[in-house]
Amino acid sequence: MEKKSPLHARIALGLALFIPLYLAISALGTKYGAWDWQTGLLALTFGGGLLLIAVTALLAIVSLVLIVRKSPRTGWPLALVALVIPLGFVGLGLSAAAKGSANPIHDVATDTADPPQFSAETLTARQETGANPLNDYSIPLGELDMWREADQTLAAQSHAEVIAERYPDLEPIAFTGPSDEAVEAVRAAMVDIGLSGVEADIEAGRVEGVAQTFWFGFRDDVVARVADGEIDLRSVSRVGQSDLGANAERLRALRAAIAERL
Repeated sequence: MEKKSPLHARIALGLALFIPLYLAISALGTKYGAWDWQTGLLALTFGGGLLLIAVTALLAIVSLVLIVRKSPRTGWPLALVALVIPLGFVGLGLSAAAKGSANPIHDVATDTADPPQFSAETLTARQETGANPLNDYSIPLGELDMWREADQTLAAQSHAEVIAERYPDLEPIAFTGPSDEAVEAVRAAMVDIGLSGVEADIEAGRVEGVAQTFWFGFRDDVVARVADGEIDLRSVSRVGQSDLGANAERLRALRAAIAERL
């Protein structure tokens, strides 16, 4: 008769399988307003999630050691899986940390000397949700509260310098023809890439939309300026310090969608 897997191996596996469920609840609870983003991301995901991952990995290691010490070594696959799952999430966390380091800002534009400006309605929406301030692109990051603790190299750089160094491919889009047709192309392109609440102001030469992440429901505001034969784009996260490169990727996708329509 085959011996049943040890209780410690089954508990470790149960905890490992609970990790993705716990993290999904933390993220979706934030998205649907069960708690604020600081609770969902900082307290539940980074705090509780890291603790759960650490406890599970430790229990899985202890379980493996206990099992392999003597025959018949029943249950080692369970303990091994229980170790692999939290280690996988550690790998995802390290990848996110690397992206955060490579993308230290959350406000990206194709014109760093004169970035496109948002409408009064968008500015009010940002203020009502306690969004990040819109900083002057020429000010060194070290002079801004959010980056006070940044390393010397980063602290000495401005938004404009960070964008030029890390996203050199984000350039204005040249166009010919009537401006109203370019505005319509931008509006349609924003819809194409999945932005919501897209609004176009032909007279002002401005198009705006909102992007929302799937898991936490984080919102980023996107604006396009159509003027003087060029289309400039800007994407800004409402919360958080690093955007993990999301705003730059969004502008790349939007540039491609606009170019296709033009």
